[in-house]
Amino acid sequence: MTKKSLILGGLMSISMLCAAGSKSYDVTFATPSTVGTVTLAAGDYKVKVDGGNAVFTDTQHNKTFTTAVKVETAAKKFNFTAVDATKDGKTERVNAIELGGSTTKLDFAKSTGASTPAVPGGSQQ
Repeated sequence: MTKKSLILGGLMSISMLCAAGSKSYDVTFATPSTVGTVTLAAGDYKVKVDGGNAVFTDTQHNKTFTTAVKVETAAKKFNFTAVDATKDGKTERVNAIELGGSTTKLDFAKSTGASTPAVPGGSQQ
């Protein structure tokens, strides 16, 4: 193999890893929602994991919001994106988001140190 082939192969591998790491997922909040340390207005968002942070982008206004998150890996892929939230006054407190088509679960309750009790039948959006 020549050096050019090795370099080209290495660059292609790196670019594929970067593209795979930047996957975003669609999430809709029907009511204002507290996610980690940020409060998001009702609406459609794209969420992306960036290290130990979850980055939410408002699809209508293109504003971004970043909060700490504990990323967990499940044994098998989630069929759809699901939000686990509990009512907190007039807003929802998001405890976790399971990202559909992946094995990734974003746990906001553990990342903030909050002890939010599990409520059977928590809302999924």
